[in-house]
Amino acid sequence: MKRYFAALLATCAAAGWDAGASLSRANDSSAELAVGGLVFTKNADVSIESEDLTITPDTVTVRYVFLNQSASPVTLTVAFPLPDIDLADGANVAFPTGDPVNFVGFSTKVDGKPITFTINQRATLDNKDVTATLRDMGIPLLPIGARQLKINELSQQTRDRAVAAGLLLQSGTNDKGEPLYEPTWTLKTSVVRQQTFPPGKPVAVEHRYRTSVGLSFDSVLRQGLRQKKGLESEVQRYKTNYCILDDFLRSIDRLAGADEANKAGIVERRISYVLKTGANWAGPIKNFHLVVDKGQPDRIVSFCGDGVKKISSTAFELRASDFTPTRDLNILIVSRR
Repeated sequence: MKRYFAALLATCAAAGWDAGASLSRANDSSAELAVGGLVFTKNADVSIESEDLTITPDTVTVRYVFLNQSASPVTLTVAFPLPDIDLADGANVAFPTGDPVNFVGFSTKVDGKPITFTINQRATLDNKDVTATLRDMGIPLLPIGARQLKINELSQQTRDRAVAAGLLLQSGTNDKGEPLYEPTWTLKTSVVRQQTFPPGKPVAVEHRYRTSVGLSFDSVLRQGLRQKKGLESEVQRYKTNYCILDDFLRSIDRLAGADEANKAGIVERRISYVLKTGANWAGPIKNFHLVVDKGQPDRIVSFCGDGVKKISSTAFELRASDFTPTRDLNILIVSRR
């Protein structure tokens, strides 16, 4: 992509909402997980003929067509890497599902048929693998949902041992005065399988998962905030990451007004997608098709892309030939609640 276009659809016909929200991530925001596409062992024989990528606030669907250009079958290790999760900040992460293993609800098909895969997880702390230690203590690698309670069900001896090892930190108490604990390790997760590509025959690979949406009950791009000198660097970061244009800012102003307080109840949604893994096969992506659907007409959206076109009241598309991704995709959606 040599230049970038912000896809806009402004409206003021949104329902009003009043809340005393702040920009504090710890209190009212959740961070999006930057999930992406398939990663292959680098191979000069397998090319990607097409990629159709559709991103909505609910689901991400990607359909690839691969072609083995050699005269013999090629078997590759195919990985779907999920983002590393720093459990020290885990309370602020937007997990699409409550499954501690497949926490994005990943599924995949090859030539239209569902296939099985292996999910590998390991925990690290200060670059040391602590997976076996946690399992020996009976501590879940990703203590989300109901599993969060199991930490507090551990024996005092086990909890003391985990605290001494730096795996748990006490963080306040519950309504009964019992101590609560937070994990400190980083979780690494990947979906792995073997895929054989026959010579000269296209192979369609499709995967789908739930979107991880970062959420903030305000936006630094509101006029009442973005004009503050102390927020200049953060505003610039947004402009760079999401290719924000002046028209987009004017649209936010029509939604939010100029008050310093968030009286209009502006909500910000963020989606990240790792595109750069698409540069790992033979040659560029011959036909690339992206659809970004913001979900509701009364939302405004901005993302980086060349030649983006509006195709419906909520969706925008980008098409490119011989496409080599050089940057990842960040999508910003702003609306009233």
